[in-house]
Amino acid sequence: MIKIVLADDQALVRAGFRALLDAQSGMTVVAEAADGAQAVRLATEHQPDVVLMDIRMPGMDGLTATREMPPGPKIIILTTFELDEYVFEALRNGASGFLVKDTEPAELIQAVRVVADGDALLSPGVTRRLIAEYASRAKRPHPSADLDPLTDREREVLTLVGTGMSNDEIARTLFMSPATAKTHVSRAMMKLHARDRAQLVVIAYESGLVRPGWV
Repeated sequence: MIKIVLADDQALVRAGFRALLDAQSGMTVVAEAADGAQAVRLATEHQPDVVLMDIRMPGMDGLTATREMPPGPKIIILTTFELDEYVFEALRNGASGFLVKDTEPAELIQAVRVVADGDALLSPGVTRRLIAEYASRAKRPHPSADLDPLTDREREVLTLVGTGMSNDEIARTLFMSPATAKTHVSRAMMKLHARDRAQLVVIAYESGLVRPGWV
């Protein structure tokens, strides 16, 4: 059973999400929060698998709440705009992915399942555009020693993860099986202490392994 906490300042939005998610087999909404501080408190109390977090809320916003979340839950950022200025910062602070609020119901349900499994970013295509848009504005990174534990092959895989590729795309690019690609991704996550694939993307950019717009 996937346990979910909803965090949105609009009661009607929460009610709609709750009705949809509670109707699914294997999912249950265990709590609702109207602001970020309440979301952190409820996540600590209920230990959910997934938090659906509105990025813009009064008081403590979703960005701060994401940063202050207890270990454990995977966080999906909810935003009105596909390329919200805070989304990349949310990924940096521990979010597992993001959705626009007007996404199709089936996509929301699939997103919750995917993030609960820790298997992939929600939308590699949108993620590529997001990262290109915001990471290209960042300062040139300094090479990081944090990548030293990785093998050469794991660095290759991390580079491709950083471009938003799925395991299947990585497998085709490096002429390996999807299962092998997934193993390399898992090992990179373990060695770099990344809680999920989204964190690997951030590491790939901040270490300079992937450099959008940098010469």
